[in-house]
Amino acid sequence: MNAEYPAASPGTTVTPDEERPDLSNSNVREDLAMAGRCALVHLPTGRTCLLPIRHQGPCEFHRPQEAQDVVANGT
Repeated sequence: MNAEYPAASPGTTVTPDEERPDLSNSNVREDLAMAGRCALVHLPTGRTCLLPIRHQGPCEFHRPQEAQDVVANGT
């Protein structure tokens, strides 16, 4: 759980927009976000966090090619 995006209460229906309100943010890669990844992009370097959504601790940024590989492989 992330303080910015708290987990939904049990029994609550959450739409995709409510689940990832950050998708409208230009520093989040939508393709990775829809694959369940954090997808936060470090804009100065173009590196992307590939950790699971709402991960604990700081982001771990990876090269754009690694992010593209995740999208292509679906993992």
